[in-house]
Amino acid sequence: MSDFLQDVQKHIDIAAQTLKLNLDVLQNIKTPNRILQFIIPLKRDNGAVETFLAFRVQHSNILGPYKGGIRYFSEANIGEIKALAGLMTWKTSLLGLPFGGAKGGIKVNSLLLSRRELEELSRGYVRAIFNFIGPYVDIPAPDINTNPQIITWMVDEYSKLKGDFTPASFTGKPINIEGSRGREVATAYGGAVILKKIIDDYFPKLLNKHPTVAIQGFGNVGGNLAKILQMAGFSIMALSDSNSAIQANSKQKALNPTAVYNCLKENVMISNCYCVGSVCSRAGGSQLISNAELLEKEVDILIPAAIEGQINKSNADRIKAKIILEMANGPITVEAEEILEDKGILIIPDILANAGGVVVSYLEWFQNIEQSYWPEVDVLERAKKMMIDAYEEVKKIAIERKVSLRQAAYIKAIERVARELNLKKARREI
Repeated sequence: MSDFLQDVQKHIDIAAQTLKLNLDVLQNIKTPNRILQFIIPLKRDNGAVETFLAFRVQHSNILGPYKGGIRYFSEANIGEIKALAGLMTWKTSLLGLPFGGAKGGIKVNSLLLSRRELEELSRGYVRAIFNFIGPYVDIPAPDINTNPQIITWMVDEYSKLKGDFTPASFTGKPINIEGSRGREVATAYGGAVILKKIIDDYFPKLLNKHPTVAIQGFGNVGGNLAKILQMAGFSIMALSDSNSAIQANSKQKALNPTAVYNCLKENVMISNCYCVGSVCSRAGGSQLISNAELLEKEVDILIPAAIEGQINKSNADRIKAKIILEMANGPITVEAEEILEDKGILIIPDILANAGGVVVSYLEWFQNIEQSYWPEVDVLERAKKMMIDAYEEVKKIAIERKVSLRQAAYIKAIERVARELNLKKARREI
């Protein structure tokens, strides 16, 4: 069992003890319904045939169809995918969505594939799992290193196999094939909504200043969140991607995430912006630092938005932030969390913090089913209400039971799943 999966299981065990769940219910909610592990053959541009290991784990459909992303990641493994599938179950339950949890992936470095190879691999994935997915069965979405273009190929392949255009089979689609407005910024937007509520409720003094922020990860989630927070008056002090990190130096008040994004996207000089490694900074201004230094930077808010396990027992005692907003899945290990809590650092758990993506995925799926499409402002307003409602319930449980926000979130999510399991069991016995 992977460390990541063990950590997720520990969070479930703690909540289960609080809820006094029966052992059979606990075993049910910890065990995936189905694990698909398979090989996708791919004819490379040079004529050679290469095989790629792929996965789809369907954790639970007790509340509705399976829901979860597909990642293309060279380090993907079955333990990671099982952990992520479970997290999706708890996210959808916590937010009150009519979905269960799933996750998929291909063990591949997609940067080494040509566009044709990437398309064929994506279509091959759909062909392999076609009989196990669908609008009312399992609805995949983008994740790490997948994007609307890849989802477009997947929708097209599914529709060909089905014999009919079926947009509700996937979410995260482009607007022109019935995707939802607001989906691109949804995860970041939801994280910003929750962060602002946390500051209002727990750190009101931060409202009198420009809270300082360090963000690890400058992809869709980290990049959009940096822009949203800057517009809201936060000071972005450090940013990173998988290769490099930068911080504002003594001459700068803060980084400009839009300028960084533009420079990174174009990889050319823009407004005195230049690239250092693969993250860009202002010429004569920002300093190159390591990802480790970014995590340990003295800021009000630290946002890990990359991959799991970035804060662990080896560096937890050097974390200086007041608040950690988990925009990645599982960025803090259980051992590290104990250290951080002893230091008085408030952790906003992943199953709440980054749930904005699956909320708007649900809204996209709903629009597809109803064949009615809404403006972005309406989509994000609905998402905001759902995120705040979930947060208020988590806060209430945390106060009443005197537990952390993570424990409260798991208690709420697991209680809903366990209740539905017991109801279905009772109906079968009648």
